[in-house]
Amino acid sequence: MHIPDILEQKNMTKYRLSKESGVPFATISDICTGKASLRKCSGETLYRLSQALGVTMEALLADAMEHRSSFEVFKSNVCHRVHDLGDLDFVIATLEADEIRRLHNKRWYPESLYLLAMVDYLCRVNGLPACSNYDDIRAAKLKNAVYPTSVLTLCAALRNDNPKQESWREAIPEFRRFNIVESEVRNVC
Repeated sequence: MHIPDILEQKNMTKYRLSKESGVPFATISDICTGKASLRKCSGETLYRLSQALGVTMEALLADAMEHRSSFEVFKSNVCHRVHDLGDLDFVIATLEADEIRRLHNKRWYPESLYLLAMVDYLCRVNGLPACSNYDDIRAAKLKNAVYPTSVLTLCAALRNDNPKQESWREAIPEFRRFNIVESEVRNVC
């Protein structure tokens, strides 16, 4: 959980949080703007903030401790989750966890759009309606097309962009809509 989000939910100011927690206003301001990381705060500071905000220390640290892996690793992990859970359970779990919105709010746009594309694709192939909770995100698109590393490597080896063009044509429409080139989500080892 991000402190600015919690403050907004509780209609609380940084100044009030400082007074109620005993944590200096400058520290809270630095945390809220990203100048300081919760990961580097003392246990006492985390405890005071969590008590004043009415959340656990674990909840405060969850986002700060999350590591952003490469996009290729993220895509692979998503495909493996689809394989392990099955289409419908994957869609249900993703929607219940609101993971698409969480990633989007963190400004992890490629990951958010990839996950939304996967959910939309799985809904289409299983005859399910698309979830309207993400219509605002569906209006977004990555500025530049994101190709799989294998396609980029092939382009470099051949010294031309023909593999990009071919992979764009073969891409699954739900992914291509967001400027993500993905043609195979089922073939995982």
